[in-house]
Amino acid sequence: MNFLRGVMGGPSAGPQPSGADTIQKLCDRVASSTLLDDRRDAVRALKSLSKKYRLEVGIQAMEHLIHVLQTDRSDSEIIGYALDTLYNVISNDLEEEEQDDSEEENLAKQVDDLGSQFTEIFIKQQENVTLLLTLVEEFDFHVRWPGVKLLTSLLKQQGPQVQQIILVSPMGVSRLMDLLADSREVIRNDGVLLLQQLTKSNAAIQKIVAFENAFERLLDIITEEGNSDGGIVVEDCLLLLQNLLKNNNSNQNFFKEGSYIQRMKPWFEVGDDNCGWSAQKVTNLHLMLQLVRVLVSPTNPPGATSSCQKAMFHCGLLQQLCTILMATGVPADILTETINTVSEVIRGCQTNQDYFASVNAPSNPPRPAIVVLLMSMVNERQPFVLRCAVLYCFQCFLYKNQKGQGEIVSTLLPSTIDGNSVSAGQLLCGGLFSTDSLSNWCAAVALAHALQENATLKEQLLRVQLATSIGNPPVSLLQQCTNILSQGSKVQTRVGLLMLLCTWLSNCSIAVTHFLHNPANVPFLTGQIAENLGEEEQLVQGLCALLLGISIYYNDNSLENYRKEKLKQLIEKRIGRENFIEKLGFISKHELYSRAAQKPQPSFSSPDHMMFDHEFTKLVKELEGVISKAIYKSSEEDKKEEEVKKTLEQHDNIVTHYKKVIREQDQELEELKQRINTLTSQNEQLQATVTQQVSQIQQHKDQYNLLKVQLGKDSQHHNSHSDTFQMNGIQTEEVSKLKEELEEWKNKHELLQGQLREKDSVIEKLNSSQLEMGTAEQSSQTIRSAGLEHNSELQKELEMLRSQIQLQAGEISKLQMENQKLQVMNATVDPVLGDSGATAATSSELEARLEQEIKELKSEVKALSEEKESLKQHLDSSSSTVAILQDEKSKLQREVAESKKEQDDLLVLLADQDQKISALKIKLKDLGVPVEDEDDIESGDQGDEDEEGDEDEQD
Repeated sequence: MNFLRGVMGGPSAGPQPSGADTIQKLCDRVASSTLLDDRRDAVRALKSLSKKYRLEVGIQAMEHLIHVLQTDRSDSEIIGYALDTLYNVISNDLEEEEQDDSEEENLAKQVDDLGSQFTEIFIKQQENVTLLLTLVEEFDFHVRWPGVKLLTSLLKQQGPQVQQIILVSPMGVSRLMDLLADSREVIRNDGVLLLQQLTKSNAAIQKIVAFENAFERLLDIITEEGNSDGGIVVEDCLLLLQNLLKNNNSNQNFFKEGSYIQRMKPWFEVGDDNCGWSAQKVTNLHLMLQLVRVLVSPTNPPGATSSCQKAMFHCGLLQQLCTILMATGVPADILTETINTVSEVIRGCQTNQDYFASVNAPSNPPRPAIVVLLMSMVNERQPFVLRCAVLYCFQCFLYKNQKGQGEIVSTLLPSTIDGNSVSAGQLLCGGLFSTDSLSNWCAAVALAHALQENATLKEQLLRVQLATSIGNPPVSLLQQCTNILSQGSKVQTRVGLLMLLCTWLSNCSIAVTHFLHNPANVPFLTGQIAENLGEEEQLVQGLCALLLGISIYYNDNSLENYRKEKLKQLIEKRIGRENFIEKLGFISKHELYSRAAQKPQPSFSSPDHMMFDHEFTKLVKELEGVISKAIYKSSEEDKKEEEVKKTLEQHDNIVTHYKKVIREQDQELEELKQRINTLTSQNEQLQATVTQQVSQIQQHKDQYNLLKVQLGKDSQHHNSHSDTFQMNGIQTEEVSKLKEELEEWKNKHELLQGQLREKDSVIEKLNSSQLEMGTAEQSSQTIRSAGLEHNSELQKELEMLRSQIQLQAGEISKLQMENQKLQVMNATVDPVLGDSGATAATSSELEARLEQEIKELKSEVKALSEEKESLKQHLDSSSSTVAILQDEKSKLQREVAESKKEQDDLLVLLADQDQKISALKIKLKDLGVPVEDEDDIESGDQGDEDEEGDEDEQD
């Protein structure tokens, strides 16, 4: 203690020791002292020196400090001092705080990488990191908080190496996840910072953290802190969420399946008073919007993006974003990011695109949100990034949205123009021909997206007429675009118009014919291509070459002066084929082309770099090769190619016809299935009736058994009496009647059995006929299986009727036994006929009882007869049902046979067509023409059908 006082405290007579000497003495004291208090004071002194003498403390004391962490675990105070000292040595955050203007500035360059070097020394022994993870588990604040800060600093200095050590450590990540549940906010907040560093660029750790319930905890913290109105803690949580979700498909799917998207909606519930946004709120909302974009990014798998888009619509998140989009007083950068976010939420999702088309701005009169956004895009006073965002939003609205494309183009057609309001088409035309080159480019690209992969709209757009000036006749939109090109406007304007024309003319022969019909267009293009211009004009030359190549490749030779062969000769004479191909290659070699091809969102550092559109780069990549080949083809090869195209078109028409026939057959099958369902319901009703009758029969049986028991008791009582001659006469008469009724029951029973045998034979014939139909088409198999089900159900019904008749036969046998009992009673009464006088009164009572019992038996027999009649009627109705089903089955068999015959004929035709196509493809391949395989065509058709199915489901 005295030593420390001398070092740390009062004056001394001799010279003051240097910092290095003091640190060395303190290290010796930590290593050699046996008293815990001495070691604690020495470590505290090292902590106070570690900021100023970082290098010396790191070199001399690190080993001793690690030893303290290993041996003095029981004392939280010395552990805390040791962790703080190591943090001061390793962290680079403290360097700027302790710098003088003299020597420290010179040493700053030498110690810039001190943190990285000390970190490397510390993690060289992996046990040190494992020990630190153990200390972080301690609940004591003076141990846990310094441990969290030290581990965070280690991750900042040597992230991948420390991540790997933690990943292989048992329960390493799980221990750190407990920090988010700490009730002390400072530890919880620093725990979020630690997890930020831990999850950077490590998918394995990201998955572990996500499945340790990180999403739930982070969203709870954001809610507790006030969502977008919260402080920097919300920002840290959002950064951590981005680390977990960005480029991690597994975590994105887990986030969606856990219904966490629904919990994002309150983030964007901004109030009506949007003035005075704090810088922290702007930052938080910006990160929240970026997090939404991470989930629906175009780079994600299409299925995952689509499911997230649907979830955002159903939970109201898209509606909330559109509210911010149309709100007033929103900061410009937040508005720009909101537009980009809405763009990706609706991109390629028909349901979301339809909703966005229905959104109106809160103006008087209300205007569609699309119109309001386009007004901003063509307004040169708006910020550049905002105009780019609006263009991206418009592109995403039209992406795979033929309905939206049609609505935009319809606003340009003469029959739908409304003079009282501004439409999207009018804004695009105004921007296309304004004096601002950026507006020209944006409007041209937007209009090109309205025509993307839609040949019908390309033809309809040819009808658009523009009034250029008063007194002059209107000109077509196509003609006006070429007129502006020839006037020598700015490069950006010409590039935008050329991209529009290339998109418009591609895969549309009618548009090519209209373009070539103007005699000035081809000379202008050839003149532009042939000139030797500067580097800035090379891009325009390449686009002119592409437009001329499209005019050749999609030319239907309807104009005699501009047939394919003549255009090729013109290129050969005025430009040269090699020179033409070289100019065409200027496009794909341009630096701005490569940037635009990377991602769909237009992101440019300045307006001057705004030259290419992402979708247009796809078109160039598709057409560059085929145009180069088309230039070198001879006229004979062109003729053969035209013949092949016509044959392929005929084949496509035949396939379309067959598809139509198959759809009609599917409809017929659906109708037959409905009829089968109707018969099934009728059969179920009959089964319910039979069940009800069975219950009634059971009730009658119970009543009969009760009467039988009562009759047995009465017969035993009357056996002891004599003089029953009159009674015996009555019994004999009743017995004879019962015998007659029994005979009738037997006859009717035999008739019913005969009817049952007939029904069994009919069912066997139906089954055998169904087995013979085993090789029919799949559609007929469905009908046949339904018929078999009906036959089996009818058979079950007949079996139930047979069982009921058997039950009745059993009752008949019981009645026969009763008859035998009565005969026995008659035989026992005959020997005692002589004693009639003594029991006259008893005989009269017995006679009355027997008369009553006989009446009851008669009523029971009558009830059974009625029941038998009802069963017979039900059997007749079942027979009629069997006949109806048999007629239906025969009709279905005839229809199946006709369908099979028709399909056989169609298969024969298809086989002939396939042989012809194969022969033509072989000829084309011999001529060097690229031909798509049949599998590629089928996969394309299948993809189209899948897209149509998705759109139907979303509708």
